[in-house]
Amino acid sequence: MTIHLSAADTSVVIDASGPGVPTILHWGPSLGHLNEQRLSALAASLVPQRVSGGLDVPAQLSVIPQEAFGWQGTPGFTGHRQGANIFPAFRLVSLEQTETAGGQEVVFTADDEVACLRATGSISLTAGGVLRQQLSVTNTGDSDYEVRSLLASVPLPDSAVEVLDTTGRHLRERSPQRHLFTQGSYRRESRRGRPGADASVVLAAGTQSFGFETGLVHAIHLAWSGNHQLSAEKTPTGQAFLSAGELLLPEEIVLAPGQTYTAPLMMASWGHGLNQLSARFHDEVRSRPAHPSSRRPVTLNTWEAVYFNHDLNRLTRLADKAAALGVERFVLDDGWFAGRRDDTSSLGDWFVDPEVWPDGLTPLIDHVRGLGMEFGLWFEPEMINLDSKLAVDHPDWIVQAEGRLPVPGRQQQVLNLANPAAYDYILDCIDAILGSHDISYIKWDHNRDLLDAADASTGHAVIHHNVAAVYRLMRTLKDRHPGLEIESCASGGARVDLGILDQTDRIWTSDCIDPLERLTIQKYTGLLVPPELMGMHISGPTSHSTGRTHTLPFRAATAIFGHYGIEWDISALTETETADLKEWIDLHVQWRDILHTGIVVHADLPDPAMDLRGTVASDQSAALFAYSLTASSASYPPGKLTFPGLDPGRSYTLRLASPYTSLPGNGQSPLAWAEAALTGTPLALTGTSLAHVGIQAPVLFPEQSILIELHATGSLSAAD
Repeated sequence: MTIHLSAADTSVVIDASGPGVPTILHWGPSLGHLNEQRLSALAASLVPQRVSGGLDVPAQLSVIPQEAFGWQGTPGFTGHRQGANIFPAFRLVSLEQTETAGGQEVVFTADDEVACLRATGSISLTAGGVLRQQLSVTNTGDSDYEVRSLLASVPLPDSAVEVLDTTGRHLRERSPQRHLFTQGSYRRESRRGRPGADASVVLAAGTQSFGFETGLVHAIHLAWSGNHQLSAEKTPTGQAFLSAGELLLPEEIVLAPGQTYTAPLMMASWGHGLNQLSARFHDEVRSRPAHPSSRRPVTLNTWEAVYFNHDLNRLTRLADKAAALGVERFVLDDGWFAGRRDDTSSLGDWFVDPEVWPDGLTPLIDHVRGLGMEFGLWFEPEMINLDSKLAVDHPDWIVQAEGRLPVPGRQQQVLNLANPAAYDYILDCIDAILGSHDISYIKWDHNRDLLDAADASTGHAVIHHNVAAVYRLMRTLKDRHPGLEIESCASGGARVDLGILDQTDRIWTSDCIDPLERLTIQKYTGLLVPPELMGMHISGPTSHSTGRTHTLPFRAATAIFGHYGIEWDISALTETETADLKEWIDLHVQWRDILHTGIVVHADLPDPAMDLRGTVASDQSAALFAYSLTASSASYPPGKLTFPGLDPGRSYTLRLASPYTSLPGNGQSPLAWAEAALTGTPLALTGTSLAHVGIQAPVLFPEQSILIELHATGSLSAAD
């Protein structure tokens, strides 16, 4: 039996004629209409040939590749029952194809009656062309069975010869790295209890030198917030594939009779270029029922404005200034709870500090709400300081192995939320704060990697169960407080995945808001995460994390595409500075609907110092682009700007966005297209011309930006 799933120019062909679980024969560009006869012919044409020195029955990559059927690459499932049943042979029992509200789905069941195991899987293609795969295994025997790995796999075309993933560190997350896709396995792991600052948000493979606009490329993502593994593998028989799954510690998942382990959801997207690939991911994320439906409020976070210096008068002045600028959400960061005067103490004691807030948080909240802004509050519920009353009263709630505290990080340890008593305590603390105050938003931080992550009483690994507990805790708080929104922050961007985003409403993209660093961080985070879920804030003139100083236009233009905000002490701004900042906020609000629903695009420009990115309205009626020069240009004047994502059959007028009354002069003569727009007679160019010919880029100094608006003037006709 061969099945064809088709949606959004995408085909997935699934063959169930093999000895084990189904095989995905093709995933990628549409194959058009395939009737039963053509599907059978396609499956027959791909049967591998027996070769000298090889197995008599060559194996194909199945959804769960198994050694029992001749697979000699990384197996899709490993485990054991007291050292036995280590080579299961799952044989197909049932296969059903259904139409779902969001696309098409194939569900299968496969049994190993000897090993007493059952595997089930769902392979679905969404309306936007994203492939989703979720696998489960059930212990049908009468003794315990330990699961060591359960990996979802997808095939790659032979044209996939180059691998792209991301790495990084605190303050420099999601830096791209590439290499040739050679024979063997390239594996990325996280053993940090969270994805980590060095995690790869996607693992992609494509044609040589694929870019954002060109090249066939496929990518996977694992929607999980704990330990994980991603792999790109090519076997000696030439079969190339991507796989993903949870990285399980010894005895982390031991199934009692009748119990089931369900692996995290693997999501896969492809495209002719990374722009198309990421657009599929963005459409999928935006289609979730829990995706924020209200406009993303302009946010001021107090951290880089006041740090731990919590003073009611200072904070009310900051709120006054924020409201006058058009800020819609005011977030009080770290330092409000009992004993918290710096970042070395008190985590776990989630009670308003009476010394700093003798009248509680109510006076500040009432002031903020009276100005028409929402109020948000910072928590770090998963962490604990050893000097806290909580740690003194319940040392057994601290994650630790063999009675030995892990190496500290950020002067803190980890609370074991898999412990029901610890879970109930944190839930009650946060619930009490939310229930007694008008708080609509939590900034939920997670500031250290996990080490020696074991239950203090049993010694058993707790990462999997802690992640599940965090998800449950967030859902419970949202159920009890309708309308509550949560931001996922983890030392900035160390927990960026669609598992945590199923529970939250945005991520803090990085603790570094230096715009030069943010250009790369935001670009590659955006491979998966749409901009409305990415916190992008305007920093102060001098970055607290790099020491660089930048102009307001460069800082504001870099942040404008995402969930806009301010991370800056604005209380002492001059009238001119205030007016300039308000103009940038007004511009974002003017474009917000398009920026948060449109198609994100990046131009492949030959000069690496030239960065052009933008958002095109979903109906291609308008677009906002930012051109930035990150270093000295290779040519002088620089080359042309070409604009991807526009409708080739329409013409577009060009003009500078409203904060710009002129191009930066830099000692150069005026530029014709910019001068035409400034005089009220903007040039109109076709989408085809803008994509393939482009316009002359202005001369900028390094670390300068301009914003360019494009507005469609109508469809082309023969007369045009």
